[in-house]
Amino acid sequence: MNKIKTMAEAMSTIKDGMSIMFGGFLAVGAPEGCIDALIEKGVKDLTIITSDTGFPDKGTGRLVVNRQVKKVIASHIGTNPETGRQLNAEELEVELVPQGTLAERIRAAGAGLGGVVTATGVGTIIEEGKQKINLNGKEYLIELPLKADVALLRGAKVDKKGNIYYNNAARNFNPIMATAADLVIVEAEEIVEVGDINPHDVVTPGIFVDIIVKGVESHE
Repeated sequence: MNKIKTMAEAMSTIKDGMSIMFGGFLAVGAPEGCIDALIEKGVKDLTIITSDTGFPDKGTGRLVVNRQVKKVIASHIGTNPETGRQLNAEELEVELVPQGTLAERIRAAGAGLGGVVTATGVGTIIEEGKQKINLNGKEYLIELPLKADVALLRGAKVDKKGNIYYNNAARNFNPIMATAADLVIVEAEEIVEVGDINPHDVVTPGIFVDIIVKGVESHE
């Protein structure tokens, strides 16, 4: 099966109201080409799951600025003033999740786990509405798995079967998100032949990837 599609073909799978995971940390490793295409398409009422909302002009923050997002699930929003403004104006729902917990909830979804237990957030507003459990005399929160309709990733090199090599820290949330969505689209800076990536350098196996699109090269 040929996984390589045009950007338009890939974006045709994304509809209003979907939940989308975005790789990236402060826009490093974010699929900027896909974000461009989503802005052009005008898809709206999205729930985005991401480390952060980037900046007003970089990463997922551009979707917030363009008012295409109804809910954000992220660890921090401080680098994008527009996210905070929309939150305070009750125009946007924001669920703040400690970063380690966010990663573990995504990993749990990908691994088929029923949830994870963590002491992070006990005794704070983070615990509101959540189940708690006592283990060996210590209280923990039960955090539920976090899954999405679509994951949008970016890889430095992607072969034609979808095996992904990430460039240094640009891998960040991309690998775990590849396991936790119904449809996985990777934006490749470079598409190469099968065998051109050393197997030791493959972080995300192609079995997790449904669609490959050609993106722009990065200088990260």
